[in-house]
Amino acid sequence: MYQKTIIIGRLTRDPEMRYMPDGTAITNLNVAVGDRKKDASGNYTDHTTWFRVSVWGKQGENANQYLSKGKLVYVEGTLKSDAGGNPPTFAKKDGSTGASFEITAQTVKYLSPAGENGGGNAPAPASVADEDDPF
Repeated sequence: MYQKTIIIGRLTRDPEMRYMPDGTAITNLNVAVGDRKKDASGNYTDHTTWFRVSVWGKQGENANQYLSKGKLVYVEGTLKSDAGGNPPTFAKKDGSTGASFEITAQTVKYLSPAGENGGGNAPAPASVADEDDPF
């Protein structure tokens, strides 16, 4: 069996790096992936899917050093699930329950030009403000 997930989206906050007891780096990224669809009446609606991404080792250290909020990234990895095969759940800021899509990255590519927020041709989520981030 094989599972691979690929996303292209924008960081909704700066990366957060920490080290495991054995010295291995792990960097967490929050990525928003935007999608715009046209309905039957011709109006566009925006939909954003949120992902938590874990990047390990040297690649995680590099992501922490070179990425920042608003940067466009390509992530390739595997989806994590709970024991039942579903996305892990969490409590939202408003107290309701939400599900998070979590990816353990094997590959992270930086799509925004160096020194510039934005860039690239992928659709951007409506907003990448911290208050919109459900995590």
